[in-house]
Amino acid sequence: MRPIQVTVGPLAAASANNIALSQTPNSGNLILNGSTAVNGTAVLDKPRRVLITAAANESANTFTITGTNWSGSAISETITGPNASTAQSVLDYATVSRITISGNAAGAITVGTSGVASSPWVSLDHWALPQVAIQCNVNGTVNYTVQSTLDNPNGSVPPAAVTWINTSDTGAVGASASIQTNFAYAPTFARVILNSGTGTVTTTFSQFGAVTK
Repeated sequence: MRPIQVTVGPLAAASANNIALSQTPNSGNLILNGSTAVNGTAVLDKPRRVLITAAANESANTFTITGTNWSGSAISETITGPNASTAQSVLDYATVSRITISGNAAGAITVGTSGVASSPWVSLDHWALPQVAIQCNVNGTVNYTVQSTLDNPNGSVPPAAVTWINTSDTGAVGASASIQTNFAYAPTFARVILNSGTGTVTTTFSQFGAVTK
């Protein structure tokens, strides 16, 4: 497998309402009228997490977010409404085309973006040698974590239900500087999550050789 390079960041500042301004919707679609909205679709600066902020207790409602990811593929997830607080998506959205609430809102709702984002997912080769070399190059101020999963969203696990595990190398969890690390085995997918910061992390995953029989 040739080395694969992915970048996450830089992100524009987080905003509580750049996707949908304050509104108290009835059951159905929210109006996407924030600063990122273009003809009813929110176009974000980079694929990143979506925030739903509730002024009242919305735990009896669910919110379904529909949009696209880094590659333009359609993605969707359903989030339990927050109780006078904020709920964050688990997927990263390049665009948001629709947000639906399951029932009448108890109070005002805004939708925006957080300061969290993930890199594109890197698929590793299970027919190659298992060791994977990783180098993370930092530019600017960041806090990031290398993660992997053995779940397969191309099979029975939907993307929003994938369980991501922090790498066992504690130096690559909440890191802020450029590092080299590795996986001793080839996970199904790997990624880098930008926890905070205004800089970028460019990561190279290298897995060489092939299985011998």
